[in-house]
Amino acid sequence: MSWMFYAGVAAAALAAADVFVKVAAGKLPNSLGTLIYGTVAFGVGLTWYLADRARGDLGPASATGVASALGVGVAFSAVTIGLYGAFRAGAPLSITSPVVRLSGLIIASLCGVFIWNEPVTPRYVLGLSLAGMGVYFIVTR
Repeated sequence: MSWMFYAGVAAAALAAADVFVKVAAGKLPNSLGTLIYGTVAFGVGLTWYLADRARGDLGPASATGVASALGVGVAFSAVTIGLYGAFRAGAPLSITSPVVRLSGLIIASLCGVFIWNEPVTPRYVLGLSLAGMGVYFIVTR
């Protein structure tokens, strides 16, 4: 399957997560919402790991890989905490979700350029500029 398929699934899952956080915020403590999120993520990860292990499909795990995976856990936990806090404080989904996601997209994209020396083309600069303008227009409505 193409990486675009997986990217589309991830985008749909992020959108669904934002909607579910918006619905849950204020209806349970933020800490409990984060705990439930973490428990589900742990269960999915454990099931996937055990299935790979049962198939003998496990590759080696380097220290860098483990440290990076821990970074993912910390980062997504911070996203969850931030979204619960924003929505509990009354942030509108139609502004908060695009601002968080587009700003994250811009930062991650720039990391690709500056850390991994990914190519910069005029179309890339235009797309990044439009994303930045999109954040501005969404926030200022």
